Amino acid sequence: MLASSWLTNLGDGLSAAAGPLLIASLTRDPLLIALSALVGWAPPLLFSLYAGVLSDRHDRRRIVLVANAARAVVLAALVVLMLTGSLTVATALAALTLRSVAEVFADNATATLTPMMVARDDLAVANARLGTGFITLNQLAGPPVGAALFGLGLTWPFAAQLLLVAAGMVLVSRITLPPHGRRAGDPRPGTLRELVAGFAWTLRHAAVRTLALTILIFNFTFGAAWSVLVLYTQEQLGLGAVGFGLMTTIGGIGGLLGTGLYGAITRRVSLGALMRIGLVIETFTHLGLALTHSPWVAGGIFLVFGAHAFIWGTTSVTVRQRAVPHELQGRVGSVNTICVYAGLVVGSLIGGVLATRFGVAAPFWFAFGGSAVFVALLWRQLMLIAHDD
Repeated sequence: MLASSWLTNLGDGLSAAAGPLLIASLTRDPLLIALSALVGWAPPLLFSLYAGVLSDRHDRRRIVLVANAARAVVLAALVVLMLTGSLTVATALAALTLRSVAEVFADNATATLTPMMVARDDLAVANARLGTGFITLNQLAGPPVGAALFGLGLTWPFAAQLLLVAAGMVLVSRITLPPHGRRAGDPRPGTLRELVAGFAWTLRHAAVRTLALTILIFNFTFGAAWSVLVLYTQEQLGLGAVGFGLMTTIGGIGGLLGTGLYGAITRRVSLGALMRIGLVIETFTHLGLALTHSPWVAGGIFLVFGAHAFIWGTTSVTVRQRAVPHELQGRVGSVNTICVYAGLVVGSLIGGVLATRFGVAAPFWFAFGGSAVFVALLWRQLMLIAHDD
């Protein structure tokens, strides 16, 4: 499973750069180019809940295989259209959208496999190793390699992703899982009732409910600040496009440091304490970026924040997986996904309005104030969040 995850993450990293480049090569219309970003975050908002129902209802390994097979078919069709010169902006956007939809179902089902195969006490390290592949291959290596392949020819990054998805499918097909899903003859409660059950369980469980609320609120503040990051690096730090890329790379390097230290940290620090420390670091990250005009100081902040983002994200996944029953992992995970993307979307809108009216530092001041208030309100609850009993 680890090998499959790393391979498909590399493929996703290739397409993260190649998708927008493809649309930009077909049109210079800013609206159409912006749509290439929209098709990335809209499918999780629209389909995550239903993907969670399917993951809890059916064979999860089969869902991963079917979803990735659909993704492979879309990629193959995209390559054929490019090779024959038949690709248009509309068909390219449609293909990227369908690929993102298939990815929602594959990712939701894949996230439920780890707690089925790994002992409860080992989930933190298992998630850290999965996260290592995401940071190194999806975020750091994939995008520049994808851009370089695109420079060699439009089809190369998509053909490469097709091969990586196929290899990931072969690896997942060899995984053996314990029995799960609805058995033949079991009553079928209906999709809506199953969705309600997932939401109701989340609301009843104090730790998971607090975790979901924390992710939602902190993505409001994070989304507000990071939505104008490219303008912030140019106007407040005085850096160009290369400098913006450098800052994001420094954050990725911080994530790698977090992966290397995660096992040692979790052996010495409780998960609840990690949640507290992480949110304090995030709060002061926004303050530091709001105050500084120095690229060197900002670079140090991004390095620390990158380590925090990985450690806190891995901890939150581990807390949820430990607490949620196997038969509800898909649905509760989908509620978490909705909180992630809803927070980012609303936060980005807030950040855009604040930056337009008050300057590029304003979203970071908003993020600092909002985060500080929320940490103060949740300070006592954060120590209980890791106790899933």
